[in-house]
Amino acid sequence: MAESKYKRILLKLSGEALMGSKEYGIETEVVSAVASEIAEVVALGVELAVVIGGGNIFRGVSGSAEGMDRASADYVGMLATVINALMLQEALEKSGVYTRVLSAIEMKEIGEPYIRRRAIRHLEKGRVVIFAAGTGNPYFTTDTAASLRAMEINADIIIKGTKVDGIYDSDPVTSPDAKLYDRLKYIDVLKDGLQVMDTTAISLCMDNSLPIVVFNIKEAGNLLRVVKGEEIGTLVCA
Repeated sequence: MAESKYKRILLKLSGEALMGSKEYGIETEVVSAVASEIAEVVALGVELAVVIGGGNIFRGVSGSAEGMDRASADYVGMLATVINALMLQEALEKSGVYTRVLSAIEMKEIGEPYIRRRAIRHLEKGRVVIFAAGTGNPYFTTDTAASLRAMEINADIIIKGTKVDGIYDSDPVTSPDAKLYDRLKYIDVLKDGLQVMDTTAISLCMDNSLPIVVFNIKEAGNLLRVVKGEEIGTLVCA
């Protein structure tokens, strides 16, 4: 543990982080690379939980979902996160990491139901816990699920892996002069409408003083650098 700045971490991954070069779906090489990075972190003795989105799967069925009731569409998205969770579990266990999937929607054949004390016990035993199906409720994003689960398991920090280097004042893909922030206050993220996490998730973190680091998960070794306390990406705090 001497090498790690944090004891217990919640890693938030977007579903898009698993797409690689595809328009939607899962690229197994990308999942394997993420699993290898997580294995390096676990080897330090860090207790790690993961919340993963479902945008990569839901994007593929979004055409069929047009006109759906919002709640029904959200449940489809929750099921997409379960698919991603199982893929990541498989890749992690091939890397020698013991893993448990805990689902907010009960699916006994493929994962355990979410129980807070059980999740904490798994973490204490050195297992990676993957939280699937968001909060189990429509109208809440997986960002909100990440904030909620991080507080429930008493995580030291949320680290959010994205496709860019951190939080910018505008979209770096379309704005070459976009400014990268090193550090931000929660209230500035809310006030300026910066698209890092939804307002409910940011407000939950602000109310409970839970810091967030946003970084580029696609660059090899970045996850380990964040865990060791290197100043990469953007830190959101009080």
